[in-house]
Amino acid sequence: MKKLIFTLFLFLSLYAFGQHQDKVDFIKAKVYLGFLPKEKKIKGGVIYRFHVLQNVDSVFFDAKNMDFSKVELDGEKIDFTATEKTISITQKFKAGESHKLMIQYIAKPKQTVYFIGWDDELEGNEQIWTQGQGKYTSHWVPSFDDMEEKIEFDLTIEADKKYQVIANGKQLLKTDNDEEDAIWLFDMKKPMSSYLLAFAIGIYQKQVLTSESGITIENYYYPNDSLKVEPTYRNTKEIFNFLENELGVPYPWQDYKQVPVHDFLYAGMENTSATFFSDAYVIDSTSFTDRNYVNINAHELAHQWFGNLVTEKNSEHHWLHEGFATYYAYLAEKEIFGDAYFYWKLFDTAKTLSDISEKGEGQSLLNPKASSLTFYEKGAWALAILREEIGDSAFKTGIKAYLDKYKFKNVTVTDFINEMEEVSNQDLDSFRRNWLEADLFLMEDAKEYLIRNSATHKIYYGLISGNSKEFSPSEILENPKFSLQLKLAVLSLRSDFSALELPVLITSDNVKVRQFAAEKMGKIHESLKEDAEALLLDDSYVTNEIMLYNLWSSFEQDRVMYLEETKDVVGLPNKSFRQLWLTLSLFTPEYKPTEKVYFHRELVGYTSAVYNPEVRQTAFQYLSEINALNDEALVNLIKATNHHSWQFRNYARLLLDRLWENDEQKKEIEKVANQLNSADLRYLKTKLK
Repeated sequence: MKKLIFTLFLFLSLYAFGQHQDKVDFIKAKVYLGFLPKEKKIKGGVIYRFHVLQNVDSVFFDAKNMDFSKVELDGEKIDFTATEKTISITQKFKAGESHKLMIQYIAKPKQTVYFIGWDDELEGNEQIWTQGQGKYTSHWVPSFDDMEEKIEFDLTIEADKKYQVIANGKQLLKTDNDEEDAIWLFDMKKPMSSYLLAFAIGIYQKQVLTSESGITIENYYYPNDSLKVEPTYRNTKEIFNFLENELGVPYPWQDYKQVPVHDFLYAGMENTSATFFSDAYVIDSTSFTDRNYVNINAHELAHQWFGNLVTEKNSEHHWLHEGFATYYAYLAEKEIFGDAYFYWKLFDTAKTLSDISEKGEGQSLLNPKASSLTFYEKGAWALAILREEIGDSAFKTGIKAYLDKYKFKNVTVTDFINEMEEVSNQDLDSFRRNWLEADLFLMEDAKEYLIRNSATHKIYYGLISGNSKEFSPSEILENPKFSLQLKLAVLSLRSDFSALELPVLITSDNVKVRQFAAEKMGKIHESLKEDAEALLLDDSYVTNEIMLYNLWSSFEQDRVMYLEETKDVVGLPNKSFRQLWLTLSLFTPEYKPTEKVYFHRELVGYTSAVYNPEVRQTAFQYLSEINALNDEALVNLIKATNHHSWQFRNYARLLLDRLWENDEQKKEIEKVANQLNSADLRYLKTKLK
């Protein structure tokens, strides 16, 4: 990426391009991108083809903080007007005309494009990736923040050839440009909203699968993660095939790619034909028990139909995206994990929604400012209720008709309801009032739905009405009618267990039951010691972590043995087990006293930007709790107060605020601040005034 060429005309003028801005229909866009990663800049160009629908005297694009070097209309240089947010072209365009508009620019995005790993000394971790939804693609290419403007985008990207480039559409070619750089060309066949435009650049390898319908699925991974490919992408083909069959509408794009990225803002994002997701979900087989990618995998894939193929007109209709993706992801999990898993998932979300509703904090699904919980979970419940109300056949017919009718278009909730009323021949006004418009969550209706559809819930509600707290663990575990989820739900009604009951749980043949026992144990009685020690290396990192702490706390004389036995365990991708181990090792004087400095150094190292926010936050927590934040950790904390993830940024700021109240810590912070540049000190400066 060190050398840039900009033969925009030579490369782009070979391609023809349209779709919608009121009186102008923008049909196609050809985007060219080159990068100056050290400067966090993009040198770009775009050619739009558009058709004039009605006489109009200007066209404009959303374009945030860009410097424009050239604008040409049909090959002729023209004047333009640029602000911090837009670029406009004033011309008398006549109905029926077609035009080609070329814009060259340099962008330094404040958001939406993230340059990761370019400022550290670690080789091979460099990435550039985008997040358009909620952040606006107009930060890196003149485009349209309005979701109703759908365009066919083709991307041409120049980058250092040692990296892999992934973007929307089918990769047509990769060609060497010189000794260092290559050019990647991606082609799309259908239009989409600008917020779904995306690219990722980094060092990757890939697994290639093929769906039953012949669609190529590319699963990307870091070269060192080859053993994690299977558990991370487990069930991908099953999910893909299930959704195509369930919806009755073929996957609408040319291929499908899944790409883990570092420091991602969310769990996943459904860019058209290219899902990006947090590399915190790249897991080994043991992690699969406690934290896997299956739901995110299914959710983001479902968005390729609900959101990408058919797109909401505005956020008032956001249910049509998130509620649908959530519901169909749950259906995919039902296919993989069974009916009980599906209905207990709905049970769990119903309890959460009901609790919020009872506090007077429920929200309508038509509220554009509703929470994610409302759009996702209440949205999924609304579809489950609707499916039962109109019948399975009508529901599936209606979904297919809706997707077929509005493909590559924008829709409203009313459009969807009209389709379902037509195929079912039912009036859905009551459904709309109760499940879409109402703030309340109808828990009694949800309960009755679960009892009607789930045998395990019929048993569960029967048990709790008959005082199931009197059931012994052995009766619950040995009953063949009880699903795992039912067993755990009934066991959860108990607040404590006797020393005679816990061994039944600890020695269960199910890892989740053993985990439940670990969570209930607390301080371990001598009689349970041997069984508890067996859980120290159980097939669950969460169980391992709980038991390490409980055993270490309960049996001081055996602390060295427990630490030695688990010294090679890292745990989940968030490294929570390893960080607990390091902390306990520091607090065990007799365990490797000469290596304490290395344990502390490793724990401090996890505060570095090399690691994802979850790892870093855990490290900051442990170090602050044991009063072991050194200069390196404080520097990393100050830098974290400006992180692009608002959740992690807020955590870092709150911790810094707390440390600032301590005079000694305040002096240390002021001392290390002298090592940092002005950009790193943006938040701290508000305290230094």
